[in-house]
Formats: sequence, structure tokens, C-alpha cells
Amino acid sequence: MNKEILENIKELDDHLVRHTEGMDLGVHPYEIADLLVEVKEESEEAYNDFLQKLPKDLLAEVLVELPKSLQEEIYEHYEAKELAALAEFLDTDEAADLIQHIEELDEEKADEVLSNLSDEDRGTIEELISYDEDKAGAYMQTELFDAHLDETIGDSVRRLKRLKENNEIDNVHHVFVVDDKRKFIGMIPLEDLILHGPKEVYRDVIEEGMITVSVDSHEEIKNAVETVSNYDLSVIAVVNEKGMLLGRITSDDIYDIIEEEATEQIYNLAGVNDEAEQEESIWKIGKSRGMWLGVNLLTAIAASFVIGLFDATIQSIVALAVLMPIVASMGGNAGTQTLTVTVRQMALGDIVSDEAKETIVKEVLVSLMNGLVYSAVMGIIAYVWFQMPMLGVVIAAAMLINLFSAGFFGAVIPLALKKFGVDPAIGSTVLLTTVTDVVGFFSFLGLATVILL
Repeated sequence: MNKEILENIKELDDHLVRHTEGMDLGVHPYEIADLLVEVKEESEEAYNDFLQKLPKDLLAEVLVELPKSLQEEIYEHYEAKELAALAEFLDTDEAADLIQHIEELDEEKADEVLSNLSDEDRGTIEELISYDEDKAGAYMQTELFDAHLDETIGDSVRRLKRLKENNEIDNVHHVFVVDDKRKFIGMIPLEDLILHGPKEVYRDVIEEGMITVSVDSHEEIKNAVETVSNYDLSVIAVVNEKGMLLGRITSDDIYDIIEEEATEQIYNLAGVNDEAEQEESIWKIGKSRGMWLGVNLLTAIAASFVIGLFDATIQSIVALAVLMPIVASMGGNAGTQTLTVTVRQMALGDIVSDEAKETIVKEVLVSLMNGLVYSAVMGIIAYVWFQMPMLGVVIAAAMLINLFSAGFFGAVIPLALKKFGVDPAIGSTVLLTTVTDVVGFFSFLGLATVILL
């Protein structure tokens, strides 16, 4: 065992001693999980020994920070009763994620874990996992700091202190104010409470600095993310159809959702299924990618068919075969730039239906600007290269036409797909590549046939 790993094990032991003695860890559970991953790579035995040493409350926090593959190992080797004990130490949203993760591996074991939870925790988690994964309720946690309209600030702060001492709640930055029927009135940043005396009641201070924004538990999570972003919130209240406070969605979940959406867009633009990529089966991954490769093959054949229409022209002027890829490549790259920007702005809500025309015009103008510059450059290069002045004119004109189409269709394709209810990222790249290849080859070879022959 090398020196670095021995140092990691010593550091882990030091953290364990601090925790056992009731001292502050001084590190985030993520850092412990990170050290454990390094130890496991060197020594499976040392890794398992330390897992056994960890107290259940600390193990629960470290568990959610471990890579998914290591989490699955723990789910397989631990009994349902032990996993239930770990879930008891987690916030409700993390406990619900744990149960769902176990369910993906072993549905029977997940049910057994649920049965070993307390009635209260089981009811809460069952409610959370009942929401569809794209709904706000699936991401909320029920632990929060709330206060009644007629409660004094001093009483609520003392109650919060007890909750913190008993480790019943963490990550508290706001107090959620409710009425007699638990209807959400608004939330107040804790930093604003210091401006008021302990004997003041919330009813008298709710107008000052109160945030009334909330999200329905059955609303799509992407709308909740957009609301959090628009209002610069670190947490958002989750309510039911009657406006009653159910829970909260915290910033850490929002960050995870944003990362997942961005990752999904990247996969979709590449024609790859992100869920299939996480499967162990090579067959499933190959099948997912192969579908889009098949579509791409058909579009490539279409582009080759266009080239075939001008085979006599190419045979007459061999230089055309040398220059053809340049026209298609420039159009493809320009289109991809436009497509990527458009899809991302649509995902962020920066482009709505009444702004579609403005987006198209802007992208076309940008492409034309670049087209004028690079078509002139390529025209001069072609003239110098092959000593054919009109060949320079042909490739310059073809590049200008193709970059125009790249800017236009790079913006229109995702906007059109969205209008028809299709994810703008899915299939856009294949469609755009077809357009730029066909337009590029047809314009270049067509102009060459008319002008040079």
C-alpha cells in the first residue's frame, strides 16, 4: 500500500475520531467519500473496514456522495433493515432517492426497506416517490423551518435551535410563514429576522422582505428551476393545489437538475440516449446509437445522390472534387454553432414564440457576415491554387449560399421541432447536416456546371 493511501486512511480515521467525540468534522461528507474512493482503488479490504467503522448517521451522509456504482454495491451487501436505518438519517428527498435507486436494482428489497421505516417516514417517502420524475414534488424535502402568522419571532427561533440541536433540519436560510390552515403566506430570509425584536409576531413583519413565490407540487420541475433562476432564490416553497405548504426544493437539487438537463441536451444533440449509456449492456448502447447512425446513413446517401447528379462536371474539372468538402464542412460547422446556441437558449427560456423571427434573422445575419468574409478568402485561395478565376467565384458564391442556409435552418429546425412537440435537441443535428450537405454540394456543383462548362 503506497504512502498516499496510508495518509488517506489516517485522515479518514482522524475524521472518524472527531465525529465519535462529538466534534465538528471539519470536512464535508463529500470529501470523506472522495477519500474512500481513492482507498478502494488501492485496497478493497481497507475500504470495507472503514465502511464498517462509520457510525450510521455519518455513513448515511457519505453514502449519498459516493459514485452510483459504489452505492449499488452497498445496497446489494447491506440488509434491508440496515438500509432503512441509513434512510432514517437522511433528509426525505435523499431518502426517497435512495429507495428509488434500490428499487431499480431490486424491487422486492426496496419494499422491504420501506416496511422497516417508521410509519411517519414511510408515509412521507411513499408520497414523494409517487410523483412523476419530472414533477416538482419528486424533488422536494418535507423538512423545513416554518412559523405561524401569530407566532413570535423569539418562540420560532428557540424552536429552530432545538431542531438544529437534534439534527432534525439543516440548510436553513428562510422561515416559511403559514396561516391556521397551513396555507403558505411567504418566506422570510433569516438574516431579516435580526431586524425585529423577539416579541414581534410574524403577522406584523411579513410585508417586509417577504418572498411569496412558490411552485405547485404537480408542476413540471423545469418551471420550478426557471422560477428559482428568475428570482435568484436559494430555496423555493412547494405547495398543493390549495396553496398549503408541503415542503421545499433546495438549491443543491436545482443545481443537479440544471446539470442533468445540460447533459441530456449534449447527448441528444449527438443522437445518444443518456439513459441507455448508463446501462451495462453493450447491446442496448449499440442499439441506441445505431438508430441515429442509420438515419445519418440515409441522409449521407441523399447527399451522395446530389453529387452523382453532377458526375460529368466533376470528371471535367477534377478541382471540384478537391474543393467540395470545404463547402460542406464550413456550412456544417456554421449550422452547428447556430443550432447549439438556439437549442440552449430555448432550454433556458430565452426564446419564446414571439421572438422566433428575431432569432432567425439574427442567426442569418451572423452567418452572412461570416460567409462574406470566408467566401472571399476561399475564392482567392481557389484562384491562386488552381489558376482559375471563375472557380474562385463559384466556390465563394456556394459558400455564401451554404452559410446562409446553415444560419437559417440552424435556427428554424429546433424552433419547428418544438412547435410540433418534439425535443429540439433530438434529431436536429442529423437534419441540419443533411441540409448543409445537400445545399452545399448542389450549389457548388450546380454553379460550376452553369459557369465553368
